[in-house]
Amino acid sequence: MARRSVFDMRFQDIYSALIQKAERKGRTIEEVKEVTAWLTGYSTEQIDAAMNSDITYGEFFSDTPAYNQRAALITGKICGIQIETIEDPLMKKIRQLDKLVDELAKGKPMESILR
Repeated sequence: MARRSVFDMRFQDIYSALIQKAERKGRTIEEVKEVTAWLTGYSTEQIDAAMNSDITYGEFFSDTPAYNQRAALITGKICGIQIETIEDPLMKKIRQLDKLVDELAKGKPMESILR
């Protein structure tokens, strides 16, 4: 069986895993949506609609309404990969959200996460 690209996976499947990661550490779905909205420009209603659709993870990030210019301040490693060195713009956006949710799960205050 061929390995599927994260770009082709359903948004709902990956986003649910991010929510579960945060909730296991005592954070809320609302906080995950807040960091997602801050990063992408989607409203929480649009995020909910994406959760209930067949949109792919790649489409979700390709179609962001207003990607936050401060996203460049998201630095560090996620899954062993240095975010600043990622060349593919779409993968960089995906890893930036991973990093924000990781910081949320580690208990960082929202003011710190939303640079």
